[in-house]
Amino acid sequence: MDLAARQQLTKTPERRNMPFQDVELRAKPDGTGKDKLTFTGYASVTETGYERYDWLGAYTEVVRSGAFTKTLSEGADVAFLINHGGMTLARTKSGTLRLAEDSTGLHTEADLDPANPKVSELRSAMERGDLDEMSFAFIVMRQQWSPDFDQRDILEVSLDKGDVSVVNYGSNPATAGATLDARALDAAVQQLSAEQRRGLFDRLATEFQTDTEPSTTDESLSWHAARARLLDL
Repeated sequence: MDLAARQQLTKTPERRNMPFQDVELRAKPDGTGKDKLTFTGYASVTETGYERYDWLGAYTEVVRSGAFTKTLSEGADVAFLINHGGMTLARTKSGTLRLAEDSTGLHTEADLDPANPKVSELRSAMERGDLDEMSFAFIVMRQQWSPDFDQRDILEVSLDKGDVSVVNYGSNPATAGATLDARALDAAVQQLSAEQRRGLFDRLATEFQTDTEPSTTDESLSWHAARARLLDL
């Protein structure tokens, strides 16, 4: 396998998730007799390796300190969402979302409207422990691979038009309950070279112990989920 294929920078949107770290949802008076709800936590932790997968297998990825410096200094327009979708609950453009990079990672502070039903749902789910991960959507602008292409260092990202989200399961669509977009997956597969598609199919066939891909009319969720995971979607 030619692992050097990993170094191609496609500048397509990516997502990463992590368990809650220093997350707090607190209410405090806003001066008008009402409570303001503020969310704080880390959407990303820097200088910490984690395992990722692509069509060539497993590798380690590290978001390096300083990866967010440029995009934040340029005033990136970022939304605070639930599961990377739905109504915007806070936004950097409006000043209701504040992002900063510190020695831990990408710190997030969002002013939420308690009167918003989605915020009430978020509060309930967090208090029950049903939502316990954060994720952020970004585009890699600069990266560096180790000589053996076994570690990817993300040096700079763009957050503009991306988001920070509280999520069920983060970016791993193989986890039960995640929503999969078959058309997006098929489009991603078509962008691979013939050799890369063959390698992806071989890995899926091994995982599911079959040599026949499910038909498009009766495609299994687990197959689609594994394909998305291997494609890093």
